[in-house]
Amino acid sequence: MSWRDFWNGEHAIYVSPRHKTLHYRQIASDLIAHIPFPEATVLDHGCGEALDAARVAAACGRLYLCEAAPNVREKLRGQFGRLDSVAVVSPEEVAALPEAALDIVVANSLIQYLSRDELKELLATWRAKLRPGGALVLADVIPPDVSPLTDAAQLLAFGWRGGFLLAALAGLARTAFSDYRKLRAQYGLSTYTPEAIADLIREAGFSDVQQPLNFGHNPHRMTFKASKPV
Repeated sequence: MSWRDFWNGEHAIYVSPRHKTLHYRQIASDLIAHIPFPEATVLDHGCGEALDAARVAAACGRLYLCEAAPNVREKLRGQFGRLDSVAVVSPEEVAALPEAALDIVVANSLIQYLSRDELKELLATWRAKLRPGGALVLADVIPPDVSPLTDAAQLLAFGWRGGFLLAALAGLARTAFSDYRKLRAQYGLSTYTPEAIADLIREAGFSDVQQPLNFGHNPHRMTFKASKPV
């Protein structure tokens, strides 16, 4: 099983329906805060189920939802396919977009599942598809010193605030025997120091690398924002 297979199948990464709803609601709000103007063309790369994508679409001119897992793409088309401003696409379809077609690219909680070479290829693709002055946002980047115990503590804190603490406790117990834990043990997750990821972004031809607040509930992970030079 690969990471793509994992996300394409049934999994219990969200401990309850409320957890999933609150997660995607917060990600949508965080993403909207970075949309540069109301008519912007936005790519959410690695969007997952994107339950609150209609709200993101209402805040921009056009929204591309990119997901590698075919089953998830079908769910997205079923939920958002009737919205004229939303297009559900595969990574291959992103690569086929016209040059300089996008105003902002957001990749949240994605690059930990990519090798360094895969990330470098995507950075080159994103730069080509962005207009001069367009923005790149890499969110939920994992530093090397953040342990699974820290992630678990942050999930419990999110569960306490969101009213699903018991479900979070049960979910952590299930995770101990889940495919996610097996895959994490087999493949690991890609981690980056702030300096390393900033260097990769600059090497790909982006400038003005900044570190705003992280997307989502875990402040121990990082978000980076950069721009394509004009």
